[in-house]
Amino acid sequence: MNPPLPDSLLSTPVSGGIILTTLNARYRHAALGLRCLKANLAELAPYATIMEFDIHHRPLDIAEALLQHRPAIIGIGVYVWNLEPVTHLLAILNSIVPETIVVLGGPEAGYAPEDASWHAAADIIITGEGEWVFRDLCREFYAKGGLPRLQSRRIIAPPVDLSRVVLPYSFYDAEDVKHRFTYVEASRGCPHGCSFCLSAHDAPVRTVDMPAFLAAMGDLLHRGARQFKFVDRTFNLNTAHATAILDFFLERMCPGLFVHFEMIPDRLPQPLKDRLVAFPQGSIQLEIGLQTFDPPTRERIHRRQDDDAAERNLSWLRTHTRVHLHADLILGLPGESVTRMGAGFDRLLQLGPHEIQVGILKRLHGTPLARSDRVRGMVFNPVAPYDLLASDQIDFPTMQRLRRFARYWDLIGNSGRFPGFVAWLGTQASPFASFMTLSDWLFATIRQTHEIAQARLFKLVHQGLVEALMLDPLQVRQMIDPEGGATSKKKMGA
Repeated sequence: MNPPLPDSLLSTPVSGGIILTTLNARYRHAALGLRCLKANLAELAPYATIMEFDIHHRPLDIAEALLQHRPAIIGIGVYVWNLEPVTHLLAILNSIVPETIVVLGGPEAGYAPEDASWHAAADIIITGEGEWVFRDLCREFYAKGGLPRLQSRRIIAPPVDLSRVVLPYSFYDAEDVKHRFTYVEASRGCPHGCSFCLSAHDAPVRTVDMPAFLAAMGDLLHRGARQFKFVDRTFNLNTAHATAILDFFLERMCPGLFVHFEMIPDRLPQPLKDRLVAFPQGSIQLEIGLQTFDPPTRERIHRRQDDDAAERNLSWLRTHTRVHLHADLILGLPGESVTRMGAGFDRLLQLGPHEIQVGILKRLHGTPLARSDRVRGMVFNPVAPYDLLASDQIDFPTMQRLRRFARYWDLIGNSGRFPGFVAWLGTQASPFASFMTLSDWLFATIRQTHEIAQARLFKLVHQGLVEALMLDPLQVRQMIDPEGGATSKKKMGA
C-alpha cells in the first residue's frame, strides 16, 4: 500500500496515493510509459505505485489488486491491444469506486473520438506526452482536494523537452531486469509523415541528454539488464547519437546482451556500418520499416523513401554483418493492388531478411488516415485493432486470404524452422503467389490459423507442398527437416 501523503503536500484532507497501470500484450513486455510518468512526478513520485498486468489477466482480478492500495488516482495506459479488457476494467472501477479519479493516457485513449462510450468512465483523458501534464494534474488535485475545473475532460499535452525530463530507468526493478525486455528511448518523433502512422505528427525529432542516457544504460547493465529494446522510430537519423550508442554497447559486449533498434531503411552512413560489422551473432536486431516498394503507393501515404538505397542497405547488412534483420511490409495500403503487394514481398524476400513481418493496414485514431473517411473505398474493422476489411483494390474475401497469408507466413517463414522451404521459395518466379497457394490450401484443409502444434504444422507443410504446389515428395523431405527445425533458434525479439 502507498505511504500516506505528508501534510505538506495537502491543503485539504485527501487519502490515497497514485496507481499507474496498464495491460501489456505479454508478461515479457514492460511499460516504459508508466515509468516515465512516475519518474516525472517529482515530490509525488514516492506516493505512486506501478502495477503492470497483461491482457491474459481478468479485469475483475485486476480491479481487486488495484483497489487493495485504496488509491485516490488511477492512471491507465490504453492501447489497441488492451482496449477490450481496459473497457471492462473501467466499468468495474466506475461501479465500485466512482469517487476514485481515473486518468487515461496512451494513444488509444488520447486520440479516440470524444464520443467513445468507454471515455465516460474516465475523469480525465490526456492526449500526447503526459509526463508533465499528469504531474501538474496530480499536484493540483492534492493541493486543492479535487480536480481543477476544466472546459473539457480531454487535456492536450504539448511535446516535452526530452533534454529536461527525468529519465525513468531506475524504476525497472530486479524482476524486470531479470525476466523482461528493458524498453528505452533516446529520441522521440519521426521525420516521415506516413498517413497510417501515429508518428506522422511527431516532427521534429527530439533527443535525450546523451551523457545522462548512457549513464542510465550503464546502471541498467550493472544491475543485470541484457535485453534492450529501443522504441525510437528513427534510431539512425542522428548519426552522432547512433554511433555513440553503438559504441557504448560494443565496449560493454558480454554474453546474452541483445539490443533492438528501429531504423530508417534508406540511411546507413559509413560510421554506422563500421560499428554494425563489429557486433557478434545474436547481439543486435534491426527492425526496418519498408512498408511498401511501390512508388505510387508511397506517394499516396506521404512516405519519403529511396527504394534503391534501402535495397542496397539491406543487401549490405545481410552480406557484411551478423545483424538479425526484421523487415516490415504493410498489406492494404491505399490504392495498392494485390499484384503490387506481391511484387513488393518478392523483392524483399530476395534480399534475405531473417524475418518479414507482414502487417495489415490499421486505421489508428489520431493518424491522417483516420481523418479521411472512406478513402479509396477503404472499410475498417469498427473495433480494435481497426484493421482493413476491404478497399477499392481488395474485396473482403481477398482481404481474408491476405490476413491468413500473413498469419501462416509468421508461423512458417518467420519461425526459423523451415529454412529449406524459404530458400526454395526464393527460387520461384513469384514467391508471394507460391506461398499464397500454400496458404489457401492450409486453410481449406484445417480451417484454422491459430493453435497449430509444431509437429502437426510440419506434416501440413509437407503435405501442402506435395498436394498444392505439386512438388516431389522426396524433394519435400529433403527440404523440410522436422528434427533440425525443432531445435532451430527461436525468433529474436519475440
